[in-house]
Amino acid sequence: MSRSLQYWKSRRARSRLPRVRNSSKHPKTGISNIITFKVGMRTAMMIDDSESVTKGAEVARPVTILELPKMEVYGIRTYKKDQNGYNHSTYEVYDKQLAEKLKIKEKKKHEFTEIKNDKSVSAVAVLIVAYPEATSIGQKRRIRFESEVLGNETSEKMVFAESMLGKEIKPTEIFEEGEYIDVSSITKGKGWQGVIRRGGVRRNNHKSTQKVRHGGPLGAFTPGKVFYTIPRAGQQGFGYRTEQNKRILKISSNQHASEINNSAGFKNYGNVKGDFIVLHGSVAGPSKRLIRIKKAIRNSKNKKIVKPKILGFS
Repeated sequence: MSRSLQYWKSRRARSRLPRVRNSSKHPKTGISNIITFKVGMRTAMMIDDSESVTKGAEVARPVTILELPKMEVYGIRTYKKDQNGYNHSTYEVYDKQLAEKLKIKEKKKHEFTEIKNDKSVSAVAVLIVAYPEATSIGQKRRIRFESEVLGNETSEKMVFAESMLGKEIKPTEIFEEGEYIDVSSITKGKGWQGVIRRGGVRRNNHKSTQKVRHGGPLGAFTPGKVFYTIPRAGQQGFGYRTEQNKRILKISSNQHASEINNSAGFKNYGNVKGDFIVLHGSVAGPSKRLIRIKKAIRNSKNKKIVKPKILGFS
């Protein structure tokens, strides 16, 4: 098995917060993405609602549980579009109480009516703060990130962002059960690895060379450089990955956490204490990894949302 050249360069992620480079073209006005923490995996017993031969039968499906921290909108940020793309504008509005709590000082104060009257604004985003101390990961440091506001009209985005300022975000307000979403995360880091494990290179014959676990030639004599396609030792894992169209099977609050918690707790995590989301399939990264979920970009499967029938977890 040779290494994949789809992800290049193979380097460590710059931040533990997964990046979001693009957003969905969803016509409904709302927040595009939020953050969660990976808890672990279980098996869900459910009624198969697909078009497979087991349609209508009871089946077992692997699921991943994601716990949501408490999140609040503390600010609004706008963008202007020019020939170089979206540029950060000077418009930033903060909630006074949350700004004092987070010790944020406004560089330049703006009134929201001033932003509404500026027709050059083409994109609106909300600034969100998350409080992980209520979860089982044991982190006290708050996490601040930005989430674009979806919708068709800029005026509608402005009104929605203003209504969310200073309020808590609930997952049921953004997603619904049966919906397909995109999941961005950072894979498990494996440190510095050689070409055998990192590049899938076959070991050499012990009589053909002095070394066994190393690559062959580095390429032609001219041009005098080593191309990126040549397997080399280096960092493996801990890279940005995005999986598309992962189905939400269940969205629930902390009052129903006993449905998925077991007596021993999840390995390397513990028990779920807050709101949680159950996704079909696996998610990249180890337990306690910061996971970012967002509206699906290629939502061809998302035309008709069917709520799944879950019988229980094992």
